Amino acid sequence: MQKLLHYIRESRAELTKVIFPTKEQIRNAFVSVFIVVTVISLFLALIDAIMSLSLSSVL
Repeated sequence: MQKLLHYIRESRAELTKVIFPTKEQIRNAFVSVFIVVTVISLFLALIDAIMSLSLSSVL
């Protein structure tokens, strides 16, 4: 039982050291990830279309 109480006490102490991101930081990270994923998706779609057209013209 002592180990459990010690664990809970130490966990609370560690949680006080954690720096949680602000709403603005979360929003900025979301926008950045969304833009990068969109750009990469468009690039891959373009490459896929080019390869599809070139393969269909060969066949």
